[in-house]
Amino acid sequence: METILLILGALCIIAGFIGAFLPVLPGLPISYTGLLILQLLYAPFTVSFMLIWLGLVILFGFVLDNVIPAWATKKSGGSPFAVTGSVVGLIVGLFFPPIGFVVGPLLGAFVGEIIAGQKSDRALKSALGTFVGFMVATGLKVVAAGMMGWYYFTNI
Repeated sequence: METILLILGALCIIAGFIGAFLPVLPGLPISYTGLLILQLLYAPFTVSFMLIWLGLVILFGFVLDNVIPAWATKKSGGSPFAVTGSVVGLIVGLFFPPIGFVVGPLLGAFVGEIIAGQKSDRALKSALGTFVGFMVATGLKVVAAGMMGWYYFTNI
């Protein structure tokens, strides 16, 4: 049973890391579940460590998925269409790696702004702002998921 739980925890860590890239998977909570499984098996972490990570997962989950992209979109004059377009572009871009990871969200945000009625120069500015916010948020989630993965695999 211990081996099965270790494998399940490792799968949670890996799925959580993948979810840090994909907006359709709650990456950080899945990674945290992997840490919880390890904690239940061996208790390698302190209660404070687990509570701090829980707080970070909740904070990052909200701030990184909602606040940073919305703030960057607003600062660049974009609309919610840009954010939606960026997410759709990322999902479509997954089918065209590795360039799709970068071009997909940018192109999606641009198309979203065009649909919203912006002229192409204004749409490009908005798309760039949305893209930067989206990439910063994604990068920070990847770092957090990677750190949880490091803690998991160094404490097995």
